[in-house]
Amino acid sequence: MRIIADFHIHSKYSRATSKDMDIPNLARWAKLKGIDIMGTGDFTHPLWLHELKQALKPSSTAEGLYEYDGVHFILTAEVCNIFSSGGKARRVHNVLFAPSFEVVDKINKEFGYIGNLAADGRPMFGLSAEELVKIALSASPDCLIVPGHVWTPWFGVLGANSGFDSVEECFGKEAKNIYCLETGLSSDPAMNWRLSKLDKYSLISNSDSHSPQKIGREANVFDCKMSYKEIINILKTKDKKKFLYTVEFFPQEGKYHWAGHRACGVSMSPLEAKNNNYTCPRCGKGITIGVESRVEKLADRPEGFTPDNAIPFKSMIPLIEIIAEARGKTSTSVGVIDEHMKTIKRLKSEFNILFDMQDAELEKELAGPVADAVKRVRNGQVHIAPGYDGVYGEVKIFGKDEKPPEKEKQMELF
Repeated sequence: MRIIADFHIHSKYSRATSKDMDIPNLARWAKLKGIDIMGTGDFTHPLWLHELKQALKPSSTAEGLYEYDGVHFILTAEVCNIFSSGGKARRVHNVLFAPSFEVVDKINKEFGYIGNLAADGRPMFGLSAEELVKIALSASPDCLIVPGHVWTPWFGVLGANSGFDSVEECFGKEAKNIYCLETGLSSDPAMNWRLSKLDKYSLISNSDSHSPQKIGREANVFDCKMSYKEIINILKTKDKKKFLYTVEFFPQEGKYHWAGHRACGVSMSPLEAKNNNYTCPRCGKGITIGVESRVEKLADRPEGFTPDNAIPFKSMIPLIEIIAEARGKTSTSVGVIDEHMKTIKRLKSEFNILFDMQDAELEKELAGPVADAVKRVRNGQVHIAPGYDGVYGEVKIFGKDEKPPEKEKQMELF
């Protein structure tokens, strides 16, 4: 069976998150989006863990997974490791997967000796990444440790500012227990394929969402039975028959894709950044080195190379943003929000619209401009100003001199 999963999110107990990031809202939006398995996020936080234990019940049909209102959940959390290595301060985010609440309790007991678990849903530990793996696997060999958003400048394992040049440098003797990497919003699998040393890893994509509406903006699609051990084994073995593809942001839209200096409004391609010696041409200060520049530095393959064992991916823009541009409005406008909700409720789910419906169905069921915009995005016909230094990129489906089609189907059911 086809399963869509978003493993990495945050609860209302993480910094800068919506108060609506609770189990009922996550389940509601998972159904609207078409997501079958949601990561819980933040299982290290005592208040969130209490809510998870109260709300989630062991699934009767999916071993190692939990259920709420028809949506399955997998126990996950992200932690920030802050440590020194090679004479340099390191800050690396890692995502943990656990098979049961009993295992989570064991992990949290050890973490409680190291840091304040109640301070944030994503706790910070003065603990090396290598030691983190030891703690998780001591709690259960069925745990999975995944370096999060591996290319982000400050918190990615391969990031330009506090990361490493390889997974092995970061995890030491425990590198043998790392099977999977998260690409993050600012990179896609194609960028990671340029490094031959990453070929052995499964590449997963998740929303890292801080609000319910953003879940599923990146996701993973499997053809397998609903089971914790099955999914973990697929990721460990990089099973191409069962790991079908990932759903990706256009990486240019990520807020660290290009190099730049937000304070001066300067964004730079990898070549421009290199030619400017990684300094801001306006103020002379150092710039934030973007993901694309970092990939270019470490790559040993040309752009466009595809390894034999690569898992495919599909780039997409969230439906509400597609509707907004087709209507010439913002995604926060009342009309766009209303049309978005009514459309996905009428047509099964957002993922059904974005990926499963044939072109003829789109033209029949959606207003003309919206149908045309969905088809354009599927074909990669978009215009993007890359994100930089914490500023999200801007995606445009219709060019500056283009307008959405005038012909528009009257939506009687609205």
